[in-house]
Amino acid sequence: MANNYITTTWKGGMKFESDNPSGHNLFIDAGEENGGKGEGYRPKALMLSALAGCSGLDVASLIKKMRLDVDDFDIKIDAELTEEDPKYYHKVDMNFHFKGNKLDEAKLTKAVNLSVEKYCGVMAMFEKFADVKVNIFFNR
Repeated sequence: MANNYITTTWKGGMKFESDNPSGHNLFIDAGEENGGKGEGYRPKALMLSALAGCSGLDVASLIKKMRLDVDDFDIKIDAELTEEDPKYYHKVDMNFHFKGNKLDEAKLTKAVNLSVEKYCGVMAMFEKFADVKVNIFFNR
């Protein structure tokens, strides 16, 4: 069983620095409205970046393996927090936007579905607490 070990260190105020098994560090901070200086990622938004990054890596790998012709793609997420504390994302819309002149819509749809249904561990975690809807858009 694989384990990850990170250390998150308080830097004063509401700011923290967190390491990562990749060797890269990131800063986490609250916004000014919550006593921080806005000098880092917000923790809940970072979860959405992890979701997009996890699935994006899967899809990028599958694009390569399937030898698909894609000029570019991005993942846009619109997520809604609960109103009661502790606030968490209970609704998540995840939108994949593929760009290119020779998009194979069927294979790209398959790649996205493989990611969200089989490979992306972050998606598996999100599905434990949120209603996640995935949409795919093709832009030629």
